[in-house]
Amino acid sequence: MIKFLDLQKINLVHQQEIEDRLIKTFRSGWYLLGNEVNIFEENLSKYIGAKHAIGVANGLDALRLILRAYIEMGFMKKGDEIIVPANTYIASVLAISDNGLIPILVEPNEKSLNIDISKIEESITEKTKGIMIVHLYGRVIFSKELKFIAEKYNLKIIEDNAQAIGASWEGLNTGNLGDAAGFSFYPGKNLGALGDAGAVTCNDDELANTIRSIANYGSNQKYVNIYQGLNSRLDEIQAAILDVKLKHIDVENKRRKEIAKKYSLEIKNPNIILPEIPENEEESVWHLFVIRLFNREKLQNYLTENGIQTLIHYPIPPHKQKAYKEMNDLSFPITEKIHKEVLSLPISPVMTDDEVSKVIYTINNFDF
Repeated sequence: MIKFLDLQKINLVHQQEIEDRLIKTFRSGWYLLGNEVNIFEENLSKYIGAKHAIGVANGLDALRLILRAYIEMGFMKKGDEIIVPANTYIASVLAISDNGLIPILVEPNEKSLNIDISKIEESITEKTKGIMIVHLYGRVIFSKELKFIAEKYNLKIIEDNAQAIGASWEGLNTGNLGDAAGFSFYPGKNLGALGDAGAVTCNDDELANTIRSIANYGSNQKYVNIYQGLNSRLDEIQAAILDVKLKHIDVENKRRKEIAKKYSLEIKNPNIILPEIPENEEESVWHLFVIRLFNREKLQNYLTENGIQTLIHYPIPPHKQKAYKEMNDLSFPITEKIHKEVLSLPISPVMTDDEVSKVIYTINNFDF
């Protein structure tokens, strides 16, 4: 079986380095808010190019904390609106509604599958305070037009960078394009922990300090609580693992790009819509390679029968989830069409050339 993502194999590449750091962390006797977190935060901020990196418990918390901090700072208040792509994973929307803010969904561009920047301005109202962009499947979404819109209406640009660490736009890394960015280090991400983990990056001192305090029970001094905070901290063990793997992220992303290029050039089945390839290869790190087709279940079953595992990211859009029943009657036809057609092929830095070729051969020989 060609696994969709062989996490064991991916992590075994770094086994000795990880074990050495884990032993060091274990023997230190310090397991929260210690040296390993400090080292990882410093190295992550350098890699991204942002002034601050704050380790948190997971990717959802990273986004929640950014918005909560803007509320505490007085830039936003409950009932304000945040623009977000309609076809994102539900975590992007949860972070907004969890803070008492209103998600305003905008359709994607059907080629890039990222939010259609040309449709953002028509959704802005006097209550709009931010635009949450999602670098979906590892592809950057940013432009001078987006920046102009944000400046024109005094909006914050918040990056959901859960899937695109290592990608860049005009020399700037994702995580350093907007006002703040949330990262997920869920095990299946390009930079994955061995459990849940996340981070926020930004260049704003006040925002960074506010996020740190909220994430630590609302406190920046022991037993003195400024905010009604959360407990959302990156632990020393996950920080140590992430710091080891951060050193290898560019090499692993390079392999993903090689696989994506081979898929794009050699998959010839006329019934399949391949993902758009950005002109600048730095604008995608191919967290996922997502094809589209009318009868995906038939192809998925065929690939399974031939020893190839695939996944669907994501079968139900946020506005059709029971969790958001108040939005169930909304219509986003492009989003709904995409969610019925997408199928993610195996892609990872440990896939062999033979495995990639087998995926291509099998798809090309599938008769619809």
